Amino acid sequence: MEEGKRKFLGEILQDIGLITKDKLETALTEQRRTGERLGSILIKLGYLNSESLYKALALQFGLEVISVSEYDVTQEVTDKVPSAVARKHKIIPLKFENNTLTIAMASPLNLLALDNLKIILNCEIEGLLATEEDIESSIEKYYGVREETIDDMLQELSEQDVSFVGGETAEEEGEGLSDEAPVIKLVGLLILEALRSRASDIHIEPLEERFRVRYRVDGVLQEVPAPPKRMEKAVISRIKIMSGMNIAEKRLPQDGKIRLSLLGKDIDLRVSALPAMHGESIVLRILDKSSLLLGMGELGFLKDDVKKFESLIASPNGIILVTGPTGSGKTTTLYAALNKINQPDRKLITVEEPVEYQLAGINQVNVKSEIGLTFARVLRSMLRQSPDIIMVGEIRDGETAEIAIRSALTGHLVFSTLHTNDAPSAVTRLIDMGIKPFLVASSIQAVLAQRLVRAICPECKSPYTPRKDEILQLEKSFKKKNIGKIQFYKGKGCSKCSQTGYKGRIGIFELLVLSSEIRTLIIQRTSSAKIREAACKLGMKTLRQDGWEKAVMGVTTLSEIERVTQKDMGL
Repeated sequence: MEEGKRKFLGEILQDIGLITKDKLETALTEQRRTGERLGSILIKLGYLNSESLYKALALQFGLEVISVSEYDVTQEVTDKVPSAVARKHKIIPLKFENNTLTIAMASPLNLLALDNLKIILNCEIEGLLATEEDIESSIEKYYGVREETIDDMLQELSEQDVSFVGGETAEEEGEGLSDEAPVIKLVGLLILEALRSRASDIHIEPLEERFRVRYRVDGVLQEVPAPPKRMEKAVISRIKIMSGMNIAEKRLPQDGKIRLSLLGKDIDLRVSALPAMHGESIVLRILDKSSLLLGMGELGFLKDDVKKFESLIASPNGIILVTGPTGSGKTTTLYAALNKINQPDRKLITVEEPVEYQLAGINQVNVKSEIGLTFARVLRSMLRQSPDIIMVGEIRDGETAEIAIRSALTGHLVFSTLHTNDAPSAVTRLIDMGIKPFLVASSIQAVLAQRLVRAICPECKSPYTPRKDEILQLEKSFKKKNIGKIQFYKGKGCSKCSQTGYKGRIGIFELLVLSSEIRTLIIQRTSSAKIREAACKLGMKTLRQDGWEKAVMGVTTLSEIERVTQKDMGL
């Protein structure tokens, strides 16, 4: 049994009513058989959860249970404890005052680590208790993957944890540079850290004097500790081999795809290599299949917009366009719409470049321009397949737009995307491509513009009152009065959101449904500004207005809406 200062752990658990005598006897019998710690056995048997165990341990050892996020941990404090020591003993330094270092530890029995630190630092050590999950997430936040810990972490990540599943055979030349086990494990580690950080992209960039790695988390790039410059070529070569690229070609851009089995989970990545001044810049897009299962409400649609959009995608024919810049979630919205209307009595065909996710029950075609398989050519052939619903990944030229419009006019429901800043601009963009205004007006059912904004972290969400100067700025920016009387929220920052105050993203939307009045304006070649003005009078919410509603609801912050939307778009 595990001994405390006064009582055994089992006695304390019984005293405070967390376990019965019979359950304790069962756990002790198991402990005598396996030699494991009593607390671990109790959790494994389902008699106790980790939170209750830590409370009991705190009572046993006279320690306080804390959350690391309650402390403002500085670089100066973390530098006092080497990363390797923090990882090995599962501790995190919190503060240093009056020659006393306060640390949080996952195990109160780790007295050896406390004694070693006391000798090394020549100071007093005060220990507090925190959950193992809290310690591990804090270590990743404050220490990351530094060069001094790469070897240690590579040893922890065995070859069985990361395995290459798919891709074409790479060129033999240069393989020796990237086939060494440490490099293979390091690339797997970079991907693993990105997944733990909820990143959507990994940016690997050779600079003149250093090797830079950045993760895009919730739409914002964050630099993370990178491997040393000397490993640059080996890492890039390994990624090119895994993605089926020509490792000898360093002068031209290349694209590839990786499928990994990482810790028993299949991961798909889309890879791009671009020759730059100091080497090839690599970007790995992590394809998150869980987003395919999202409903309209989970994407960020408000209730009234859900009803409008679901009635539109149930239309028998016409075009529904989704617009926005790269990375605004257009594909996710289209896939969610296709999943909603995918029924056995309907034939759905998509043409995409590339096909990022495979959808059950849907025929998907991958564009290959190098062999002449373009959007326009596939569209012509698709119509001979007698589909009910068509999705075109993107309308890029007049030919593709014309075929899509004629498909809609001949009884097909067509989904597609355009790169425009707002919904009304999509109409004028098609006309600029050479499509006659009356064809645009008669074929398009609706245009949905969207952006992604960061959502407030639910773990550290708290009421927030803007300062007076902020209120004046917000009233001017959003054209709203009495903002100071509205209760807003923001995230304080915690271990769950890496101290950012945000966790995850949701959409903000601008849904333009083409009424008879709007169609008349299109035929008259009216500017997008006047179409916008007319649509707003008819009840269209702009991106900025939709974002305002979500900020008032406490879903996101006004600063996020200001960051993502243009000021003149909400007027």
